[in-house]
Amino acid sequence: MITLEQRFADEMIAHAREEDPNECCGVLAGNDARVVRLYRVTNSERSPYRYSMDSQEFFKAYREIEGNGWEMTGFYHSHTHSPAYPSQTDCNLAFWPDSHYLVVSLEDKESPVVRAFIITDGEVEEQEIRSEEVAQ
Repeated sequence: MITLEQRFADEMIAHAREEDPNECCGVLAGNDARVVRLYRVTNSERSPYRYSMDSQEFFKAYREIEGNGWEMTGFYHSHTHSPAYPSQTDCNLAFWPDSHYLVVSLEDKESPVVRAFIITDGEVEEQEIRSEEVAQ
């Protein structure tokens, strides 16, 4: 399970819509599978079919995450014309087995879908997303 405030889900969807028709990507930081920060990262592929995180932006996010004592809670990217499920390419590039991989699908542009997965050695296991409102 991953805990995600609604504002982060909204931000991922907004990012996906802004980059459409290309895939977007980013990093989720936090502790104990609870997201506390989202980092948008440029998709250096600029492709509707795949993504590759800009290495300098990723490294900057990674340093800030480490500096704050957070973990790499997860990664997200969008699928512009397919369901919110990891592709074979996504599975092949899942190098962080303890992280969550979130996929934002814009297959139905009016009703985006966000799903979370753990991907270990090519095996995909869907995870519950526990939505949280920001405490006032």
